[in-house]
Amino acid sequence: MPAAKPPRAYAVRNSVIHGRGVFATRTIRKGSRVIEYRGDRTTWEVALERPASDPDNPHHTFFFEVSDGTVIDANVRGNAARWINHSCDANCESFEYEDGRVFIEARRTIRTGDEITYDYRLSLDGRIGKRTREAYACLCGAATCRGLLLVEPKKRRSGTAKGAKGAKGRKP
Repeated sequence: MPAAKPPRAYAVRNSVIHGRGVFATRTIRKGSRVIEYRGDRTTWEVALERPASDPDNPHHTFFFEVSDGTVIDANVRGNAARWINHSCDANCESFEYEDGRVFIEARRTIRTGDEITYDYRLSLDGRIGKRTREAYACLCGAATCRGLLLVEPKKRRSGTAKGAKGAKGRKP
């Protein structure tokens, strides 16, 4: 008889950070792979034409941009990873492997009952004005909260190259 699979290390339930969240159901050790971010891999053009995951908030998506310029749309064939909330003091981080798959891995030991989070490090082209700041306000509540899901673009100093881009990685 084959060995029984161990129970999942996580469960989806309501979160105080935002809507639904993913919580540890057992201790997850630092460096452990928690879950793969899955969904339909497509182009940005196709993903942006699809209906919003939350019609009341068009800025809330389940998109995850990968290095080849495609996007994983977890609203289509996605898994529990789409419910992982952002935190400025995250206990996990995302990693893209050479084959283009994206995994969420523990940055530190996560205790049973802790919410699993990672820093979305969202990036947007163009100016980040008041409306954009309001739309992408952070709700994590961490002592080190930067107040935004976005990574602020670095201010150019005279003599720096135009068009330099920071980290990419779009997710709700």
